[in-house]
Amino acid sequence: MTSKTASTLLSALLIAGAGFTSHPALAAAPVTAAVTGLPDFADLVDKVGPAVVNIRTTERVRQGQGAGGDEEMQEFLRRFFGGQMVPRGGGNNRRGMPQQEEEQVQRGVGSGFIISDDGYVLTNAHVVEGADEVTVTLTDRREFKAKVLGADRRSDVAVLKVDARNLPSLRMGDSNKIRVGEWVIAIGSPFNLENTVTAGIISAKQRDTGEYLPLIQSDVAVNPGNSGGPLINMRGEVIGINSQIATLSGAYNGISFAVPIDEVLRVTDQIKKSGKVTRGRLGVQISEVTRDVAESLGLGRARGAEVAMVEPGGPAEKAGVKVGDIILKFNGKDIEKSSDLPRQVGGTAVGSRATVTVWRRGSQLELPVSIVELQEEKAPGARSTPKKPTPEQAPNALGLHVSDLSAAQKRELKIDAGVLVESAEGRAASAGIQQGDLILQINNAEVTSAAQFNGLVGKLDPKKPVAILVRRDNASQYLVIKPRAQ
Repeated sequence: MTSKTASTLLSALLIAGAGFTSHPALAAAPVTAAVTGLPDFADLVDKVGPAVVNIRTTERVRQGQGAGGDEEMQEFLRRFFGGQMVPRGGGNNRRGMPQQEEEQVQRGVGSGFIISDDGYVLTNAHVVEGADEVTVTLTDRREFKAKVLGADRRSDVAVLKVDARNLPSLRMGDSNKIRVGEWVIAIGSPFNLENTVTAGIISAKQRDTGEYLPLIQSDVAVNPGNSGGPLINMRGEVIGINSQIATLSGAYNGISFAVPIDEVLRVTDQIKKSGKVTRGRLGVQISEVTRDVAESLGLGRARGAEVAMVEPGGPAEKAGVKVGDIILKFNGKDIEKSSDLPRQVGGTAVGSRATVTVWRRGSQLELPVSIVELQEEKAPGARSTPKKPTPEQAPNALGLHVSDLSAAQKRELKIDAGVLVESAEGRAASAGIQQGDLILQINNAEVTSAAQFNGLVGKLDPKKPVAILVRRDNASQYLVIKPRAQ
C-alpha cells in the first residue's frame, strides 16, 4: 500500500467515523468534566501538615534479658521501625552475671494527628501497645510526653493526651460521603522519615478486612511508620487513620487500608468518657450464607448470617435463636453479609432491646433480644463425640448412613433432635460430611430420626442441591450436597 493510498484510506475512515458519531442514536455521551492535569497538593499540605505528629515509644527492659532479640531482628527494627539496637557491650558484669538495671529502649516510630487545640491526639492502638513512654513531636520540633487515655484493639484506635494549648488541629470529615476515585493524601513518618506526604485515590469504601468495621482501601503509599497517620481528602478533612497494608514483602505493595473516621470518632468519644470501649454482644457464632445454601432453603439469593453456634445462656439462646437459623435483619436493618451482623450488634447500646429477624424452615420469625456487653473471646469447648450405635441400615441416596441418638446422648449434646452420621460416601463425602457428624436439618425440615431423615431423602428432587445442617464439635454449618452430574 502506497503512502497516498494509506492517506486516502485514513481520510475515508475518519470521515466515516464522523458520520457515525453525528447520528443522534449513536452519538457518544458528552464528557461532563475534562481532566486538565493532576491536582496540586502543596497548599493542602501547608494547611494540614503542622497538625500531623511523629510518635516515638519506649519500654523499660533489663539489659540481661536481651530485649533486642537477635541481630537480624535488631537490624529490622532499626531500619524499618526506627528502633534502636540495644548495646551489647557491658551486657554482663565482671562476674559474668546478667545486669538487672532497667534501660529505656526505643520500641518504634509511628504517626498521629492532633484533633483539638488542647492536646488530644489520635493514632493506632498497635503503635502504643506495650509502651511505657510515648513522645509526640510536632513539625516545629516541640516535644511532649503523652498519656495514653485508652486504646481499642478491635478498631486499632488509641487516644493520647499531651499537656499543651493552642496546638494546630485537623478538621474531621465524613467517611460515609467518600467516593471511590477521589484524591486523598497521607502524611506520616514511614521508616522514621518525618512528615512524608504521599498521594493516591480511594480504591474501595468498605473493604471487609476487619471484624467490627469495614476499612477504606486506597493506593496511597503507606509503609511501616505511617501507622496512625491521617488519610486526608482534598478539602483538608480527615476521613480515616492509616492502619494496615496488604503486602508479601513487609513494605508498600499498592494497597493500604484506613480505619473510617466515623468509627474512629465513636471509639474516641467512649475512650474520653470512660477510658474504654464497650460493644454489644448477641452470643452467636456465624458464617457466610452461600448461594447454594440460599437456594436450598428458599431464600432466593445469598444474604444474611448463618448461625453456627448459640452460646448457652447467652442473649440469643434466651431470645430463641437456634443453630441453623439465618439472621436476615437486626433491628429492622438488612444483614446482606455475615460481617454486617457483629458491626451492627457491636454498635448497639449494652442493655438495650433489639429485634432479630431469622429465617427458619421456610418462614421468617422476629425474636426480641437483650444486648449484653462483648467480652474477651472464650476458648472453644472440648469436642463431644457421641457413642455410635450399631449400624442397621445401608447408605441412602445421598451416600449417608445415619442412626438415631439415644435420649441420654441428646441430653449430653444439648440437642432435641438430630441423627448421627455412621458413614459418608459419594456426594455426601464430597460435600464435606464426615463420620461422627450430627445432622440437624435437611433443607427446611428438622431431622427427628433416622427413618424420618431417610424418608425425606427419598423424596428429594435429584436435580436440585440439598442443604444439610451439620454439627461438628460445638459448631454447626450448612453443607450443600450437589446433584449428580448428568
